Amino acid sequence: MARMVFCEVDQIETEGLDFAPWPGEAGKRVFASVGKPAWQRWLAHQTMLINENRLSPLNPQHRALLEGEMLKFLFGGGAEKPAGYVPSDA
Repeated sequence: MARMVFCEVDQIETEGLDFAPWPGEAGKRVFASVGKPAWQRWLAHQTMLINENRLSPLNPQHRALLEGEMLKFLFGGGAEKPAGYVPSDA
């Protein structure tokens, strides 16, 4: 049986994540109150941020930026696309 959570992002009861996806307090908060659909939307946004800004998840400064954007995206009412972002037609 799936673990259910009240997703703070979507404001519905939905299937929760299987494990904390991020270390520390941020990961605990995401695990406790973000559902799988909202997390998938964050992963798509994170991929765009990494690609558009040429970020490396191995760089501690880039990880800190991504954590801040993640918290903003999930709990702060959304996040902006990078300056100059133009979606591809593909």
